[in-house]
Amino acid sequence: MNTVLEQEEKALCGRLESVRRRLDDAVRASGRKQEDVTLVAVSKFHPAAAVEALARLAGHAVFGESYVQEAQEKQQALAGLALSWHFIGHVQSRKARDVAGRFALVHTVDSEKLACKLHQAVQPPDGEQPEGACTVQDVLVQVNIGCEPQKSGVAAGDGLLRLADAVAGMSGLRLRGLMCMPPLTCQGEEARPYFAQLRGLRDSLEQRLGMRLPHLSMGMSHDFEQAVAEGATLVRVGTDIFGERSPR
Repeated sequence: MNTVLEQEEKALCGRLESVRRRLDDAVRASGRKQEDVTLVAVSKFHPAAAVEALARLAGHAVFGESYVQEAQEKQQALAGLALSWHFIGHVQSRKARDVAGRFALVHTVDSEKLACKLHQAVQPPDGEQPEGACTVQDVLVQVNIGCEPQKSGVAAGDGLLRLADAVAGMSGLRLRGLMCMPPLTCQGEEARPYFAQLRGLRDSLEQRLGMRLPHLSMGMSHDFEQAVAEGATLVRVGTDIFGERSPR
């Protein structure tokens, strides 16, 4: 193997191991079990070779993507690996058919229109469902926890209640919890109140819907320790694993 490539892969695996240690420390500090929190390695804007290296050399299997075409290309290139793909970016309604059934979990359902499109993609109204195709898509509702106009997500309050009710009533979707991104200006401890708020919203929804919502997707490179302390079950870490991204 090329020496430069070996060094790059070693550095990549070293960064992953560092994040894993941080995550393990945070889980222990919160009094939880390691299996309670899943690390989603955010691989957007990074090559399939980097994903393959982490899977082959470090045994990591859960990866997050934000752009449909990029995700599809990686899924095809790495089809021989047992990987779990999560979609963590904004989904345009017209792209719902390209997302539904292709990901273990969609973190970013933010409107009833999108929910309906995803539901129809896995359970077409005409009944023309390909044999062996996915018939239920696991999803999270994205909450605009900081009430930021430039961000996707449903507002906490009546909007969240209506969307959660709608998703819970769609047989093609399985509501698994909530996702949020605090304001970028709030890092570390400053982000903690937003994580606590999301946990409270999830707990209230469980009572309202009479169903368990096991997942809270919250926390990134700069604040996942605080997210774990407040109950995160999925943390989304990109930069601290893959390094800085180079957008296309």
